[in-house]
Amino acid sequence: MDTSFQSVNGFGFTDGVLPSACPSRIVLNHVTSTWGVLVLVALSQRDHRWGELRRTVQGISEKMLAQTLKTLERDGFVSRTAQPTIPPRVDYSLTERGRELTEHLLPLMSWIATNADEILDDAS
Repeated sequence: MDTSFQSVNGFGFTDGVLPSACPSRIVLNHVTSTWGVLVLVALSQRDHRWGELRRTVQGISEKMLAQTLKTLERDGFVSRTAQPTIPPRVDYSLTERGRELTEHLLPLMSWIATNADEILDDAS
């Protein structure tokens, strides 16, 4: 793999430096937060309602789920569709941008799942 400055200048590097004001940092934080990744992975399987997401992404609080969904929706990765029913029904799905992102994210998650036990064993 080519790791020269020339090869990484398109990834937020500027002359070999990762500037603190680079907008890619903000998006990277949104996408790769623990909850952001898990919500994106869940939605890559199918659309979900709020309660389904809470059950699928175990351990996430209501506050964190709401915050994560708002962030991912604002960034254009997730779509929120409210149905005019009683009680209200809200469905969450990936947008085209979200599907494109998860095409890259799922192989990383697969690698992590395959190697997690060994990595954690080595760390202890």
